[in-house]
Amino acid sequence: MNATVPASPVSEAIPHNVIARFTGDLARLWPDGDRLGLAVSGGPDSLALLLLARVALPGRVEVITVDHGLRAESAGECAMVKELCAAYNIPCEMARVTVPSGNLQDRARRARYAAFAQWMKQRDLSAIATAHHADDQAETLVMRLNRGSGINGLAGVRPRGMVPGTKLALLRPLLSWRRSDLAKIVERSGLQAVHDPSNFNPRFDRVRIRQALAEADWLEPQALAASASHLADAEEVLAWASDREWKERVTVGEDGAIRYRPHSPKLVVMRVVLRAINMLGGSPRGGAVANLIMRLQNGKDSTLSGVIARSDHGVWVFRKEPPRRISGPS
Repeated sequence: MNATVPASPVSEAIPHNVIARFTGDLARLWPDGDRLGLAVSGGPDSLALLLLARVALPGRVEVITVDHGLRAESAGECAMVKELCAAYNIPCEMARVTVPSGNLQDRARRARYAAFAQWMKQRDLSAIATAHHADDQAETLVMRLNRGSGINGLAGVRPRGMVPGTKLALLRPLLSWRRSDLAKIVERSGLQAVHDPSNFNPRFDRVRIRQALAEADWLEPQALAASASHLADAEEVLAWASDREWKERVTVGEDGAIRYRPHSPKLVVMRVVLRAINMLGGSPRGGAVANLIMRLQNGKDSTLSGVIARSDHGVWVFRKEPPRRISGPS
């Protein structure tokens, strides 16, 4: 990536209507914003985010770039982001993280967000923006459809959320933007983005989905992203209904037992039952919860994830399974 400031100002390289669009999208997510953190990797998406935010919020952005240590080139790419930010007079933190072995993409994500949280607290930043866009959202929707995910998973990422494990705002102002739109912004600004080879490695599910979507020209990523947004709205309704069901139909006794009088559609009942089991220390999968509910509806007792469930005249009672006795020597 060429980290030299382009000859023409970024505000001239980016059309005014594009800047206005970004400003409006950000304002809807962050109406009372002050200083904003930006996650910038040096790729085309996050570079576009940096260029847009620099113009929309002059003097009010700070950047963090994360070296996951998974590729020899990553340290140099982060250094170039830091150099570009210095040229733009934007504070930039280069964070190095350690990614445990296993599911590398998931572990890297966890390490990255932990670094974001630590940096935001140090810099007294209440919000950070990432460059997730419509194509990302479409890929996530198709990938999770292929896995049989429920509404929560199909909703994809939300425009506004929280950095995992914190109450710090996580903003995604580019969710309605196409990947190609962002690449054009970088190109017009005279910068050359870096490209992570893992984004082209077909051993990752997301890359295979991305390639399949590119070949299916009859699919519209922005429409898929809109569907994910509608599912997110449905998820909010479902969460609200489940909370209401819990408040109105559940009691927690002094003996530790949870009593539930179900009176809602299946998905709401499933969430209430899962919440009860979680409170008692269990962590079952959704399919197992559905099977438990069928047994309770038929008046049959059952045990799941260390929790005993019994049906008593229309009331479902959940108790933690007592520890098993270990027989001594005879």
